Amino acid sequence: MTPARTLATAGRVLSQIRHDPRTIGLLLVVPSLLIGLVAWIFTDTDVFATIGPAMIALFPFIVMFLVTSIATLRERRSGTLERLFSMPLGKGDFILGYALAFGLLAIFQTAIAVSWAVWVCGLEIEGSIWLLFAVAVSDALLGTALGLLASAFARTEFQVVQFMPVLVFPQILLGGIFLPRDQLPEVLQAIGDALPLSFAIDALTAVADGSEDAAWIWGKVLVIGAWIVGSIVLGSITLRRRTP
Repeated sequence: MTPARTLATAGRVLSQIRHDPRTIGLLLVVPSLLIGLVAWIFTDTDVFATIGPAMIALFPFIVMFLVTSIATLRERRSGTLERLFSMPLGKGDFILGYALAFGLLAIFQTAIAVSWAVWVCGLEIEGSIWLLFAVAVSDALLGTALGLLASAFARTEFQVVQFMPVLVFPQILLGGIFLPRDQLPEVLQAIGDALPLSFAIDALTAVADGSEDAAWIWGKVLVIGAWIVGSIVLGSITLRRRTP
């Protein structure tokens, strides 16, 4: 794995996305629109003040997971990946290049989503807005990394969607969005506490209400980072050249 090949892969991916306005819209606009819809639904209540940080975690995470996994899988199904691997390009170069490309898009996506939630939807933030942005970026990168991992195992786009009940839905149900995790049955609470999206939701909520200090929040970000690195490494190890 070399930096030049990794950066070349990232540049190629960004060039492809630049010519796909629908994907750009899905990545950059849809999460903010969904956050705005939730804020609108609860416009006359205080509910959005409570669940708003979780929405910042949820929608970019789901969108990044779907787009990254499907885009990566199409490279393999079309035979592009096999042709790339006939050149001096390793699996690590490919996976990390995709992670860098979609990671850059995740930064723009997060900047739009956080700005929309705070300055348009009226989400009140007691802590640092920059810390909120940092946690939100790590959450979007988590969706990217898990999407890359799912694409390494899936054979079709439909199978990618089938991975959502395995990798995404349990994190939503057990992340504390619908019911605080300390009110869940003991086993489910233990599982929920270990899932990476829970760390993002906890950190974003803590920044929003100012309930924890920066050191505690950065500790959550480090755990999310460990999940990101682990997913990318596992994805590069298990990636196949071509779908059978």
